Amino acid sequence: MLILARHGQTAANAAGQLLGRADPPLTEEGMRQAAALGAALAGASLVVSSPLQRARQTAAAIGRAVEVDERWTELDYGEYDERHPGDVPPELWQRWRADPGHRPPGGESLVELGERVRAACADLASRAADADVVVVTHVSPIKAGVAWTLATGDGVAWRLYVALASITRIGVTERGPILWSFNEVAHLSGG
Repeated sequence: MLILARHGQTAANAAGQLLGRADPPLTEEGMRQAAALGAALAGASLVVSSPLQRARQTAAAIGRAVEVDERWTELDYGEYDERHPGDVPPELWQRWRADPGHRPPGGESLVELGERVRAACADLASRAADADVVVVTHVSPIKAGVAWTLATGDGVAWRLYVALASITRIGVTERGPILWSFNEVAHLSGG
């Protein structure tokens, strides 16, 4: 099983800011969420993480050696990183939502992100067919992983919501990937 887990909360997440390549640490709540993920995902044969601090801190709570893979880094929001969504001009949102190949100024397109995440998923598929592989990553790479699973375009990202410290499970079979669950959060409430 390929298990995609979103990192715990940061101050930028709590403030509702776009958070791409900026590298803030987890908040106290984020550390609690990371511990809950660690308990829910104990027993994974492999843990992979984005190189960003918030993902590495979350991955460390799973309690295993962690492999860092740059391809799982969050989307680059360019000049809009750590800014509120309301700071993004409406015409940029419209272009971005209409064209997954559009790049925000200084940033990265959803198509570029999708290419690197699809390659990362394909590289992990054989290992995930036989054992649980956990990837601790961010909102946009999880959405791209779901797009890979469903064999759909990168624009689907605008139609998905991924909660902090949530879990998405992708079964890997001879016939291809299968979405088993999306955006699980019951582990955060102890339920």
